[in-house]
Amino acid sequence: MRQKPLSNSFFSPLRLLSAAAVLLLTFSAALQAHAVAWFPVGPDGGDARSFGSDPTDHKHLLLGTATGWIYQSRDGGASWTHLARLGRRDDLVIDDILIDPSNPKRILAAAWVVDHPDGGLYESTDGGATWTANKEMAGQSVRSLAQAASDPAIVVAGSLDGVFRSSDRGEHWTRISPEGSKEIHEIESLAIDPRDPNVIYAGTWHLPWKTTDGGEHWHNIKQGVIDDSDVFSIIVDPDKPQTVYASACSGIYKSENAGEVFRKVQGIPATSRRTRVLMQDPKNPLVVFAGTTEGLYRTGDGGDTWAALTGTDVIVNDIYIDPTDTNKMLVAIDRGGVLSSRDGGSTFDPSNSGFSSRQVTSLLIDAHDPATMYVGVVNDKQWGGVFQSRNGGMTWTQRTLGLGGRDVFGIAQAPDGSVLASTNRGIYKWKDDNWVESGVIDGKGEALEVADKEHAAKVIPAVAARNSKSKSAKKLAKPKKKDAMPPKQFEVGVFALAAGGNSLYAAASDGMYRSGDSGETWSRMKLPGDAAQVTDWRLLSAMQQALFAADPSHLAVSFDEGKNWKLPALPSQLTGVVAVAVDGSGGLWVGGREGLFFSGNQGDTWDDVKGFTNINSLFYDSTNKEVLATTGSTMAYSIDIGSKKVRLWESGWKLRFVRSVGDHLIAATLFDGMVLQPRMVVSPLAKGGF
Repeated sequence: MRQKPLSNSFFSPLRLLSAAAVLLLTFSAALQAHAVAWFPVGPDGGDARSFGSDPTDHKHLLLGTATGWIYQSRDGGASWTHLARLGRRDDLVIDDILIDPSNPKRILAAAWVVDHPDGGLYESTDGGATWTANKEMAGQSVRSLAQAASDPAIVVAGSLDGVFRSSDRGEHWTRISPEGSKEIHEIESLAIDPRDPNVIYAGTWHLPWKTTDGGEHWHNIKQGVIDDSDVFSIIVDPDKPQTVYASACSGIYKSENAGEVFRKVQGIPATSRRTRVLMQDPKNPLVVFAGTTEGLYRTGDGGDTWAALTGTDVIVNDIYIDPTDTNKMLVAIDRGGVLSSRDGGSTFDPSNSGFSSRQVTSLLIDAHDPATMYVGVVNDKQWGGVFQSRNGGMTWTQRTLGLGGRDVFGIAQAPDGSVLASTNRGIYKWKDDNWVESGVIDGKGEALEVADKEHAAKVIPAVAARNSKSKSAKKLAKPKKKDAMPPKQFEVGVFALAAGGNSLYAAASDGMYRSGDSGETWSRMKLPGDAAQVTDWRLLSAMQQALFAADPSHLAVSFDEGKNWKLPALPSQLTGVVAVAVDGSGGLWVGGREGLFFSGNQGDTWDDVKGFTNINSLFYDSTNKEVLATTGSTMAYSIDIGSKKVRLWESGWKLRFVRSVGDHLIAATLFDGMVLQPRMVVSPLAKGGF
């Protein structure tokens, strides 16, 4: 359990720590007295890639992600729990999962890596609790798997390198596509004839292929298919194997003669023709679902006509249909996670309880109610934005109205208690259940009254001409001033927000801004010297009247809300700034790849805090008077400002940043939402100090 909250400390320049009093931090700290990992708390949703279904239990499902995680459901997809992470890495995309029908504890998972020819085939013999990489498929970018319905011992795998076959449920593999083939490679999809396991279909990034003798010979089945079509999915009708469907970047194709000739299926808009997955109703073969990059479609007549089931903002990756009740189906989509339908796809609801694949960039804990918190996410467009929890992160509600699908980089609370979010375009304030864009006022915000100019030009031109030198004419012709220029909208990305004293601060791609009216309007801040030329400020930390700002190669600090500035040099060992913090005593903290550095004299000199590398976040917690740090690893750190002791916790997750909430820690993972520290019996021990 976390230490009890301490009273706040207030910044005073007189309390600056003397650099001479700073001893290098030591790092010998004992880990917490057990190995209980922190538990995930959402927000739910994110990228869902693939389903794996247990042939012996229709309620037992697996869910593959784009971050190496496999989730499990025991209730037909109503809720999900973490099962395992493959390869102990977060860059594996899991697009195919097979559960052995004769032994459900044996599972195969295909994995690949974005923009890199890497991945592998992973196998589990204990129901997914533990996984090992198949040595014979090591390093293969495995994009597809298929198991023979007539002989489950036969499994085929497709990779960037070709087609491989196993006759012992995936333990050993043999290449069945020609070695070094310039045609049969980059295998995106596979299907096996339900009656003859020697008949295999392979979809490549350029066209489909087929073998009828287990891979001894292959022939192209491109007749009717548009040239250079990426073939994403192939399905064979289990009752009529002569009927074959193939989906591609160019649309959907159907063959009535086992793929020898295809015809292009009509009825889906051209904009939605990029079809990632096809799924046939197991009880009605005329019903086929098509998951495209612009929505889900259904045909009830074998492809003659199609109807849209979702909006075009839904990017479908996989489909699962309950074999016991085909009205029940799940859809795995980008950004929105899992969608569930109980009426054959007529209506859908999110089904993401326990599943989170979010990139959380920012967290705000309400100053007046610590149980209320907000997080901002990126890369999820209309499925993302800001999420609010009123119960300490147990459940979340999406708050996105008005953001227009923008990425959220920062969240802060204004002096009046309102919440603001900075995005990839502009700053927004939460008002009346809607996000309203803040404006920018340049200079003093004064503007000439246009009506007065027109009056002076049209009504008194003769008087002005005759008496151009008279004071009265000049007085008449002089336009009046409005109280303020209407604020213009931000047109740039705003990367960070910070609140300090009575001010809010924003770091943007065209400069630094300050608001003195709780974020209603913003004015550009003027910095001296070289800092005036820096526009792409990325990092901010504020405490009372102190403001500490940085881009990767510059630092700027003010102790009077931006009226006066000092421009410290970077620590000599540091090649780039990744994180900054100003503490309650005016101490400055800077972190990056080379380590963590502290200054107690406004940046005149820097001390190397030994033992730290790869700092990716710093935050001053004024309640507990400590600096919280993460290094992109699974460890969370706190440095007590008074005693200068370091404590550390093993979270079990790679962390983006960490905060304190009550007597717990809460942290953002790199790709999997938020995690909360479980209640501890024994706090971690710590040694060391300045």
